[in-house]
Amino acid sequence: MRLAVSAAISAALLFCLSALPAAAGVDHKDFLTGPFTDGQSVTKACIECHEKEATDFMKTTHWNWKGTPNHVAGLENSKKEYGKFNMINNFCTTVFNGKDAKPMESCGKCHAGYGWTSANFDFKDKTRVDCLVCHAKAGNYERAAVGCDINMTAIQRGSMDLTKAAQSVGKPGLVNCGYCHFYGGGGDAVKAPGLDTTLLKATKEQDVHMASPEKGGLGFTCQDCHRTNNDHKIAGASSMMAHYDSRVSCEDCHTDPHAKATSKGILDRHAAAVACQTCHIPAISRGQATKTGWFWEDVGRTDLEEDYDDEFDRETFAKRKGTFQYAQNIKPTYAWYNGKMERYMIGDKIKDASKPVNIMKPHGDIKDKTAKIYPYKLHHGSQPMDSVNKYLSTFQQYESLWKHYDWDKALKDGGQDLGLPYSGKYQFVKTVAYIAAPHEVAPKEKALKCGDCHNRGTQMDWKALGYAGDPLKTGGRFTPKKK
Repeated sequence: MRLAVSAAISAALLFCLSALPAAAGVDHKDFLTGPFTDGQSVTKACIECHEKEATDFMKTTHWNWKGTPNHVAGLENSKKEYGKFNMINNFCTTVFNGKDAKPMESCGKCHAGYGWTSANFDFKDKTRVDCLVCHAKAGNYERAAVGCDINMTAIQRGSMDLTKAAQSVGKPGLVNCGYCHFYGGGGDAVKAPGLDTTLLKATKEQDVHMASPEKGGLGFTCQDCHRTNNDHKIAGASSMMAHYDSRVSCEDCHTDPHAKATSKGILDRHAAAVACQTCHIPAISRGQATKTGWFWEDVGRTDLEEDYDDEFDRETFAKRKGTFQYAQNIKPTYAWYNGKMERYMIGDKIKDASKPVNIMKPHGDIKDKTAKIYPYKLHHGSQPMDSVNKYLSTFQQYESLWKHYDWDKALKDGGQDLGLPYSGKYQFVKTVAYIAAPHEVAPKEKALKCGDCHNRGTQMDWKALGYAGDPLKTGGRFTPKKK
């Protein structure tokens, strides 16, 4: 029954992809006549006219999964490149653990290319660029769960028409971007708060930008905010990533957002210390529940049975993955952010294993004039640390731990070829990640009001943010309350 539900969600997403009309543009039916039997054949046809586009795409983080760490405090001037392929998180942890990056066979499903199943991938081969995952508007285009390729089984059973997919190409829509970004962390709504399949049918109350005009929204696609300069470099600075090509800002469109407000002066003063998202996203993950905890230390337990949360119908224990927690319609965790992230990098020493390790956390504090208060989802976890070397261990989950539940073997397998030797001793440590929550902007009528945060309001934990108390009573960070 649970598998059927999951399959139904995937099927619904694919149905939407097949049902959407191609965006206005050139009809490619005369150029891509087919028939096509594999993804690279389509790409070869695409680059006969669009070689520059392929070349441009191969310079992006969507292709390379890494870049210079201009988003990481203290590493801004580093020339070394970091990204998914050499960083760690507290969800599936890493994609590169194990000899020859074995897990890429599975994780590569969300790489916009064909064949990245090992460490020896040819990043210069243009024919390996997957044009269709971003541009197909019909044909039920689908990638395989394993193998970093198209789903050949779907073609064989007739549920995917590769030629039709190739002929339908147009500008990306929500479904195209969502194919990977809605499913970050291994499932719908798992990782990024407020970024999930419910946005495909969002109401204005859920997301005023992405809701269709018929539902009172603006009908935005992702690239309306995450713009490019005709170079395939998509703007956006993810809290989870070390590199960004360019940034997205509310002020890109809203240059004087409080111009017509009767309390414009007060709101503008707030805007000097409070990000737009803080007031205009009063709660996160409003469409469906998101994962708020993943505890690897429970892998292999025999005293627990695989179970589901009755409220959210989500898996709470899986023998091969551990235990999980979920929440929906969450009050965000607020923190100061000055445009940089504090980041745990592979090999960093852990000074105090009794305290939670911050995998990612916004950089800034109340004294930082460049910082503002932003909303985040707090994701808790537990994962292994090498007890001797004092760093988070990279264990091989795919084709290792998930089969035998032997942590020593998984840790040994995961440390191969990485320069992070496993000492033979490990312990579990708590980890925490602050994940930015910039989606699900509510209508202005639903924005936070004064009383939500001040006087008896409970939206803000003022002391956690560094204030002596409610700044309405004790004064702002640079303007103490006069006695």
